[in-house]
Amino acid sequence: MGKSALIVFLSFFLVLAIAPAAPASAQTSQSTAKKSAKKAAAGKAAAAKATSSHKKAVAKAGSRKHTVIAARGRSSTVASLNKNEKLVKKVVMVHGRRKVTYQRVAFAPVVPALPPVLSAGEQAGLNLTRDPLELKSSVALVLDQNSSEVLLDKNSQVALPIASLTKLMTSMVVVESKQDMNEVLAVTDDDIDREKHSGSRLRVGSQLSRSDMLHIALMSSENRAASALGRNYPGGLPAFVAAMNAKAKALGMTETHYVDSTGLSHLNVASARDLSRLVMAAYQHPIIRQYSTDSKYVVEPGGRPLQYSTSNHLVENPEWQIGLQKTGYINEAGRCMVMQTTIEGRQIVMVFLDSRGKYSRQADADRVRKWLADSHPATLTRVKIADGQS
Repeated sequence: MGKSALIVFLSFFLVLAIAPAAPASAQTSQSTAKKSAKKAAAGKAAAAKATSSHKKAVAKAGSRKHTVIAARGRSSTVASLNKNEKLVKKVVMVHGRRKVTYQRVAFAPVVPALPPVLSAGEQAGLNLTRDPLELKSSVALVLDQNSSEVLLDKNSQVALPIASLTKLMTSMVVVESKQDMNEVLAVTDDDIDREKHSGSRLRVGSQLSRSDMLHIALMSSENRAASALGRNYPGGLPAFVAAMNAKAKALGMTETHYVDSTGLSHLNVASARDLSRLVMAAYQHPIIRQYSTDSKYVVEPGGRPLQYSTSNHLVENPEWQIGLQKTGYINEAGRCMVMQTTIEGRQIVMVFLDSRGKYSRQADADRVRKWLADSHPATLTRVKIADGQS
C-alpha cells in the first residue's frame, strides 16, 4: 500500500506541475491569432485605402489634372493632360493576370460646322433664276459686239459686287492718263490687303515698272500691283477712285460704283449691262488686250524672278479666240468673268456674275460658245431671262 500511495502522490504532483503550462500555451496561441487577425484587417484597410486613392486619382485625371496608371498594384502620377487628351481605361493580361491601366489618348476637338457664306446674288435670290442653257451664274449677258444685239440676258440690270473685274477699270484709268509706263513703282505697307487679308507674292519694298504692275494686275489679279497703280496716280488713291467713277459715268455705266483699285471691297459694284460697256471700251486699247490675254509673264521685283500665270485657263485653250478677259472672286461676289471672244466669225462679249464653283464660270462660257456655234445666225433666238421670268 505504501508503495502504491507513493506512486499516486508522485503522479498527482506531476499533473500539478504540467497543468499551468497548458493554459499558457493556449493563451499564447490565442494572442498570436489575434495579432494575425489585426494584421489581416490592417492589410484589407490599406488595400481599400489604396483602391480608394487610385479611384480618386483616376477621377482627378479624368478632369484633366493628372493621369494615374495602375502598374503592379501601385499607382503612379504622370504629366497633366492637355485639353485635347482624355483618359482611357485599358485591361490587359500579363502572365495570366488581369492588369488595368489608364492611357492618355489624343482626340481631335469637335469644330462646329460653319454655314456657307452667301453671295449678294444668292441673298437676293438671283441663283433661283432658270435659263434654257442651265447656266450656273446668277447673272449673265451675251451680246454681239458690233451690233450690240443682246443674245442672252439673265438679270443683267442688277448691280452686284464685281471683285477683281474692278481691275479692268483700273487699267483703263492708268492707260488713258498717259502716265510714264516705265516709271518704277514700289510696294509699300499701304498696299497690304487689310480688307480680305489675302496674300501676295510682291513683298513690301518690291519695285516694278508701271507697265509690269499693270501686266500682272490684269493677267493674274495681283492685288498689291493694282493698289500701287492707284496709289501712284496724281492726287493718290482718292483721286484715282474719283477718276474711275468719272470714267464709268462717261461710259453710261449707271449701276456702277468703285471704292478702290483692286476690287477687294464688296462695295465695288456694277451690273452686267454696265460691264459689257466697259469690255467694249477697254478692247479699244491694244495694251489691255495683250496684258489680259497673256498666259505667263516673268517679273523681277528685286531678287529672284517671279513667274505669273493667267487666272483664266480658257486663254490657253485652242478652241477659244479670246481678245480680252478678266476674272474675279470674293465671297460677296462669287465667281465672275468678262470676255471678248470670236465665235464662228462673230465678235461676242460675255459677262458672268455670281457663279458658284471654281470652274463654273468657264463652264458657262463653254455652254454659250457651243450654243452660238450650233445656232445659225438667221435663226438664232434671243434669250432673255430677267427677274425669274423668261
